[in-house]
Amino acid sequence: MKIKIVNLSENPLPTYAHDGDAGFDLMSDETVVLNSGEIRAIGTGLYMEIPKGYEGQVRSRSGLSLKDIVVNNAPGTIDSNFQGEIKVILKNGGFAS
Repeated sequence: MKIKIVNLSENPLPTYAHDGDAGFDLMSDETVVLNSGEIRAIGTGLYMEIPKGYEGQVRSRSGLSLKDIVVNNAPGTIDSNFQGEIKVILKNGGFAS
């Protein structure tokens, strides 16, 4: 399957971090401090044309989840008719010290 991707960021296109990974790693297009308890949509600079009948999904990586940074609406669904920038809704579930 081919998916058209427009990358308006300076980051590389999504790639597999390790051989055998099930999904691609996305990178942020912005520098963000996510304070304890904060939820924020983080831009990637990516726009995709997902074929009709398919969806993209955004999920937390276990390493981030261990640090209590999670995709707030996991899995985040990207429908085939979505035309905007791919953003990831992250939540810092940590407690203020």
